[in-house]
Amino acid sequence: MADIAQSGPKIARRPTRVIPIVEAVLLALLIAMPLLVSDFLTVIITRMIILAMLAISFDLCWGYSGIMTFGQALYFGMAGYVVALLANKTGFVQFWGVIPIGMATGLLAALFIGWFLLLGKRTPEIIFVALGTLTASYAAERMVAGWQWVGAGNGMSVFDFLKIGDYELEPGIVFYYIAAAILVLVYLASRYLVRSQFGLVLAGMRQNEERLAFFGYKVQVFKALVFCFAGMIAGLSGALYAYHEGFIGPGSMGIVLSTYAVLYGLFGGAGTLLGPIIGVIAIESISFTLSDLDAVKSFWPVVLGVILLVVVAYKPTGLLGFVLSQRERIGTFGIGTARRDANPRKSDDGAA
Repeated sequence: MADIAQSGPKIARRPTRVIPIVEAVLLALLIAMPLLVSDFLTVIITRMIILAMLAISFDLCWGYSGIMTFGQALYFGMAGYVVALLANKTGFVQFWGVIPIGMATGLLAALFIGWFLLLGKRTPEIIFVALGTLTASYAAERMVAGWQWVGAGNGMSVFDFLKIGDYELEPGIVFYYIAAAILVLVYLASRYLVRSQFGLVLAGMRQNEERLAFFGYKVQVFKALVFCFAGMIAGLSGALYAYHEGFIGPGSMGIVLSTYAVLYGLFGGAGTLLGPIIGVIAIESISFTLSDLDAVKSFWPVVLGVILLVVVAYKPTGLLGFVLSQRERIGTFGIGTARRDANPRKSDDGAA
């Protein structure tokens, strides 16, 4: 009987999935955080939530599509300037209008940049897109820094609070939960996109663009679509940032913030969507802590740079790579693939 039992079919144990666990932990923290920290820290964490959307927009470009962009701050800052101008010149501060306007600004700006960089007759090289977006971000920063109508180097202050009807959304717990809800929606929409059949094409582009183009896919069009979607998310983030901080300046659309968006994604783990969120939390928390320590207050950016360099150099998959397997990182795509992954015996036997 023992021999019969041992000769029977062995059921392979499926490895524990890490992403749902991390998602549940982050969601629980999002819900409980204002109840655990002071009002001051709630405002700081709200800023991290807004920057997490910017980091996700970079991850969609690089982590899933192979588009190295150094210009996400351009769409972020441009949307911030547009909603700030609307508030100061026309008095329009309604939430239902500000958010779509910010998204539309980021989308149109990304479409304009993508038209030149991605929709040419030949597939652009990574370095061409990286330098092109970097140049666009730097040029926009210098332009607004010398333009008096938008405050020049002093930037623009937003004197009115964002409103829902007559209710003013001051930075605090209510603003926090609204920003957190928007982050969850952005994450879910991005997750749906990269796990759909469209996401399968993005994965193919990241691995081998030439082979995918040989099969007839319009690689540049797919890149432009995800590039515009990422720009829309960055614009949404910038619109929220302008009202939360009450200010928008040239640095909000320049190469420094664009580089931070890259660091958020690489430090947390590009190609996961969760990694950029973790990267923002880690980098902003380390920066906040180091800048408050007397021992390193004068040179804390150097210490932060060394930490980032060590992690990115010795763990290219970022912080999330310590707990996330490569198989789960790649994931499954589409309904049919998900079903086969759920029942591997049918896939091996060739059953439908």
